[in-house]
Amino acid sequence: MKLKEIKAIKGKIIIKTGLHIGSGNMEMQIGGTDNPVIKHPFTQEPYIPGSSLKGKIRSLLEYYYGVVQEAAKSEDFKNSGGLATPKMLKNADGEIKNHIKNILKVFGAGAGETDENLIIEIGPTRVSFSDCRLNEDFKKKAEQNHWSYIEVKSENRINRITGTAKDPRFIERVPAGTVFDFEVYFKVLDDEDEKLFEDYLLKGLKLLELDSLGGSGSRGYGKIEFQFYDEALKNKFNSLKLWG
Repeated sequence: MKLKEIKAIKGKIIIKTGLHIGSGNMEMQIGGTDNPVIKHPFTQEPYIPGSSLKGKIRSLLEYYYGVVQEAAKSEDFKNSGGLATPKMLKNADGEIKNHIKNILKVFGAGAGETDENLIIEIGPTRVSFSDCRLNEDFKKKAEQNHWSYIEVKSENRINRITGTAKDPRFIERVPAGTVFDFEVYFKVLDDEDEKLFEDYLLKGLKLLELDSLGGSGSRGYGKIEFQFYDEALKNKFNSLKLWG
């Protein structure tokens, strides 16, 4: 196994509908919100963690290639939540075995996996996602127009019998129209990895565009669009077919 190339995907993420990726700080402050978005501790600017991109894309691919469905057949693998694992790989066969192996190659296995021979066979994780910071041109435009990087959306629950609102909550979101820079790197270690780049990484990005990022996607949050700087990559991405 030899490192032949590191492919770089660079571009912008355009927020199409309000984005909420929580900070994990659930302490309610006076005058604060119930659920703040994650922000850089120095600048207080919102950002998209690379782990959020990686986790959501991997999850969508595991549904797309039938890994979750396969895991649901076995009590042993239900506890993994449908996550592709080396243990699942050892017990699978046929086409699904190849998909599990390829997902593990691209996204990696858990730190606690102990099958050394299998880890060697899979090799190092191919993809790495950088944290996505606010685009500098967007920041200048936002400062000129006095735009906020954060909006607070109020939500509540409607009592179906009385028709009254209950349980109000206030959720921070990154507003639609916000622009982030993104960078993804993909290691090519053998000839097969060239196909993994398109069939797993690019298709994963495509699936994410069709789905949502962050929380509350079923309520319209988190729609995004990728814009690539490389014209050839942009054309390849736009021509990808996921079904049919």
